[in-house]
Amino acid sequence: MNQLSAIIITHNEERNIGRCLESLRDVADEVIVVDSGSTDATEAICQQAGARFERHDWEGYSAQKNYANSLASCPWILSIDADEALSPELRQSLLRWKQEEIQPALFSFNRLTNYCGHWIHHCGWYPDKVVRVFPAGAARWDGLVHEKLVTNPSDLPTHHLSGDLFHYSYYSVEEHAERQLRYATLAAQKAYDAGKQVGKLGVRLRPKWNFIRNYIFKLGFLDGHAGYTVCRMSAYYTFLKYSILFQLSHPSVRGND
Repeated sequence: MNQLSAIIITHNEERNIGRCLESLRDVADEVIVVDSGSTDATEAICQQAGARFERHDWEGYSAQKNYANSLASCPWILSIDADEALSPELRQSLLRWKQEEIQPALFSFNRLTNYCGHWIHHCGWYPDKVVRVFPAGAARWDGLVHEKLVTNPSDLPTHHLSGDLFHYSYYSVEEHAERQLRYATLAAQKAYDAGKQVGKLGVRLRPKWNFIRNYIFKLGFLDGHAGYTVCRMSAYYTFLKYSILFQLSHPSVRGND
């Protein structure tokens, strides 16, 4: 049987972590939670569920996840966020996977997002294929935001498992808007550090194209009012990101404003 360590990083996740841990029951051989200073009931919920709970100062998304991965004792890792949960079909896929003879590889599945109580099947949000199962010691996370998995060796094959990873993203539009600024700032800084620039025309046009692409061409309108909100907020994120990048790239313009 393939033994699996489920790895989760947390900070004040009392509203989500119980659902996540319950979905891992009988699938993960160990659950390791690395927490960066929660002040709510996160620790109590994890301990009640039998998870190993470790405190570790925040180092950034990738570094925090890499530290958590280093604690795993099983040969395989399942990386899952506190606001995610295995669907029943994905649970069964992983239980079957545990019984198979597996060579070193990566395993992916689709992620289905719940936005303010509505499942989003379009808007460019689904299917959101993510790689989350990999051999311990053969992969690490890289990047400040929207971190990516880097493997060694780099040519590990990827196999897709059936079933969805449920993602409970935002509970309100206000929460979404607040987090947009933080993510956009990180993304703009990353783009600036990579030497990218944008002009005033790009700041104006990119958000409009983002909305048209997601709402029309990626069928966001089929998700109803929630789909419209998702596409509008995605355009707003694009506006924030490129506005901040423009300010970073043109400090003299910013100083004259």
